[in-house]
Amino acid sequence: MKLKNIKTYIIALITLFAVSCDNYLETEPQGFISAGSPTAEGAEGLVTAAYAGIGNNDMIGPIASMWVYGSVRSDDAYKGGGGVSDVEPYNFYEQYNLTQPFQSWLAGLPYTWENYYRAISRANSALRTLNELTDEDFDLRQTRIAEARFLRGHSHFMLKVLFKYVPYIDENLSNEEILQTSNREYSNDELWNKIAEDFEFAMNNLPESQSQVGRANKYAAAAYLAKLRLYQAYEQDENNQVVNINQSRLQEVVDLCEMVISSGQYSLQADFGENFTGGYDNGPESVFAIQFSISDGTTSGRLNFETGLNYPHGAPQYGCCGFHQPSQNMVNAFATDASGLPKFETFNDVELSAADITPDGVTVDPRIDHTVGIDGHPYKYRNEDAYIFSNSWVRDPGVYGYFQSMKEQQAADCSCYKKEGPFMGVSKNIDIIRYADVLLMQAEAYIELGQQDMARPLINQVRKRASESTDKTRFADGTAPSNYMISEYDGLNLAWTQDNARKALQWERRLEFALESPRFFDLVRWGIAEPVLNAYLEKEKTRKDFLNEAHFTAGRDEYFPIPQREIDFTKGLYEQNVGY
Repeated sequence: MKLKNIKTYIIALITLFAVSCDNYLETEPQGFISAGSPTAEGAEGLVTAAYAGIGNNDMIGPIASMWVYGSVRSDDAYKGGGGVSDVEPYNFYEQYNLTQPFQSWLAGLPYTWENYYRAISRANSALRTLNELTDEDFDLRQTRIAEARFLRGHSHFMLKVLFKYVPYIDENLSNEEILQTSNREYSNDELWNKIAEDFEFAMNNLPESQSQVGRANKYAAAAYLAKLRLYQAYEQDENNQVVNINQSRLQEVVDLCEMVISSGQYSLQADFGENFTGGYDNGPESVFAIQFSISDGTTSGRLNFETGLNYPHGAPQYGCCGFHQPSQNMVNAFATDASGLPKFETFNDVELSAADITPDGVTVDPRIDHTVGIDGHPYKYRNEDAYIFSNSWVRDPGVYGYFQSMKEQQAADCSCYKKEGPFMGVSKNIDIIRYADVLLMQAEAYIELGQQDMARPLINQVRKRASESTDKTRFADGTAPSNYMISEYDGLNLAWTQDNARKALQWERRLEFALESPRFFDLVRWGIAEPVLNAYLEKEKTRKDFLNEAHFTAGRDEYFPIPQREIDFTKGLYEQNVGY
């Protein structure tokens, strides 16, 4: 079953910790059984609460979807909405040079920091109780410890990719010790290893499969550990610049991904769009996902509202709010050449519009119609007239153009969709790791190891699935809205050197995960954020006036500042990130 009714269930079992809105450090989170002693039932409830913690999200202070921090902050998307002043802090993030450490909680970042540490607190509360029990008290004790550590690892990982240097908090720290824990207790590499310990423990102690859908298993832990080691392999100096690619870490990535691949438990969804459509949750491609629910006995269900700002504003089915609009650069990236490959060097020379993306127009990768709302094209796999995307649905085309995001949205008549006031919530899970990611992580490691021939069939698996994912995007008469052309790499249409393989891999990640948010973090990991993003801005400024003052500064903008309120609360114990 899906992990649902979490809040109601937990309240019935335990008294959860109180956490001040002012700072996560003010009160040590304590989960305890009302009878005064640990029990298996109480421990089970606390682990369930820890799962809930990683999905206790909000439109301001997101922790499940990184659309603000990883997509808008990259070359994939504009903030969107009703102009630059609408949720203005997001505009600051998009401009890079306007981000400040002292922005209020409404800016998102301080709240995101708190939300992740609340999730860590829940995991630690579960671990304290589990540590007081024995295997005789609770036969699933070791499994639940591994799950709690997996969840704690996830939150620490996300904090690290956002802020680089963060305090590492485990279940053994007292209130006083937490207040004395610096965000610079560990070096960059040491902090990666501390977080990795949780995933390693989880991998070694979780079963290969779980009876309850949604719980982490051995292979989810292996995939997450592979993801961490891949980030860690790109070694950074104190100015956030990549100075070395660690070959032994890359080999770990290869081996860990192979463990997941050879398990036989996962495969690519038959159609790319199934990953983003209600009714396909926890399918064969989902290695680990944050679980949401609807019609579960609670008032509003356990819905994801983080992406609720991103629906087409003018569409009669929705009515709000037009954020997260695809950039012109990203739309252009879906164009293909005469052999069905990306236009690596020339993709951004021509500014594509809906008039170009037609059955007789430029050739494009089919994933464009799974990702972008385009005038005259079916929206969200619905081909009724009411769901054909219209330029009139766009909120502020004069600022942000006419394209709209689509992956994260659901059709208004989906059983997974609910409107609460002006905002939309959905029960569709958010996949943290898809099987496609496992394939491409292994491919990336092979390429950087100089074994690019091993990477090509992995990349081609992803491209083959894309080429076969054209049924859901069609009009009612069966015709396609775009001129689809995509091919696999055969070593002839592109000489398969290490440089070309690296280029193909990086391009594939962008198209496969477009608007899913990893783009910015990928660029930082590869050490190419500054040249790529400033080249993007140089061209985009000729198209979008609101970006005229935007500039990415290397050695600063790879990470967000530590929220000033956290530095103030710890009386200067936390050290601010470089450049802020």
